[in-house]
Amino acid sequence: MYLPRASIDSVLGAIKKMGLGPSDTALILLGEKNAPDLSKLVETLRRAGVKFAGAVFPGILHGHEACFEGAILLSMPVLRDPIVIKHLDREVTAMPDFGPEIAERSGNHYTAIVLADALCSNISPFLRELFNLLGNSAHYIGGGAGSLSLKQKPCVFTAEGVFQNAVVICFAGLSSSLGVRHGWENLAGPVVATQTAQNTIVELNWRKAFDVYREIVEADYGKTITRNTFFEIAKFYPFGIIKEGAEDIVRDPLTLNDRGGLVCAGDIPENAVLNILKARPERLIEAADQAAENSLDFKNGQPRQCLVADCISRTLVLDKRFSEELAKVEHRIQNAHSALVPEGILSLGEISSYGDGYIEFFNKTIVVGVLYHAE
Repeated sequence: MYLPRASIDSVLGAIKKMGLGPSDTALILLGEKNAPDLSKLVETLRRAGVKFAGAVFPGILHGHEACFEGAILLSMPVLRDPIVIKHLDREVTAMPDFGPEIAERSGNHYTAIVLADALCSNISPFLRELFNLLGNSAHYIGGGAGSLSLKQKPCVFTAEGVFQNAVVICFAGLSSSLGVRHGWENLAGPVVATQTAQNTIVELNWRKAFDVYREIVEADYGKTITRNTFFEIAKFYPFGIIKEGAEDIVRDPLTLNDRGGLVCAGDIPENAVLNILKARPERLIEAADQAAENSLDFKNGQPRQCLVADCISRTLVLDKRFSEELAKVEHRIQNAHSALVPEGILSLGEISSYGDGYIEFFNKTIVVGVLYHAE
């Protein structure tokens, strides 16, 4: 359900109209513009006896429309109450016990919807630990929450409260089929990230990272990159962590630090082999269509929801053509299942199973998931 404006009263009223069953949880995806006070929203829903989980994102998606305010409300049949993992600004040392409802599941018979504070420093280590615990018995889909301003504040919530440096997981009792694509093209590489610090590339090929990056990008872009123009130019030239036999895992360079390091959205392993990528709008749009097509790769089952996580930076790169990307996805999904409306988030990083089932934190990528009741 899409709400063009998301006041506390309208969210509560819409959830009541959805008629949640005893095993259902309301998934609340909010656009950051004019979002309600999260603490008051949580308290109101808690008093009303609603089971819920949610987050605030730069924007939300409904069909072929990108919206920067309002809400997407989804009724999800769940295996247990949503769970919050806190303090991800610290090193991930242990995972919580998710209970017998999760431990006793095997095979791809449920989907973990993961909503993470995009600006916490340990998302990738957390996702590795999550996969070590659950493996490919689950599929994973979700995204990074927060503000396009990149100023960190509490942005994920459940009945426990509102949190930053945290992840919320909603365990949906649904199977899922996922498509993950980005469509960025290789401009230059490979180069080696010879020194990194979590999400910062300190050196490339044993030289200051910005010096190497600047030489390659300026030669293609034709203009000088300065600290003031870095984001506006770098959004067209992300890094790709090379993966054998698959698309690169994109890492978006967000800022330049005082020592010439490139701060990215997501971890960069030390000695990772990288390409520098470039956007061609037609390829990005075609990649979205391919992701939607891949999400329909299941034979038996009754689709319940098409959930999309599309990177907010793709809107910045495609600009007026971003609507073409969403239209491709909507057309592909509704050609297969006319009643299924793609809905989801404009995220700060995308979370999904990938390849043989391993979970990844992506940048500048689109994830399309069809959640369905398996037969």
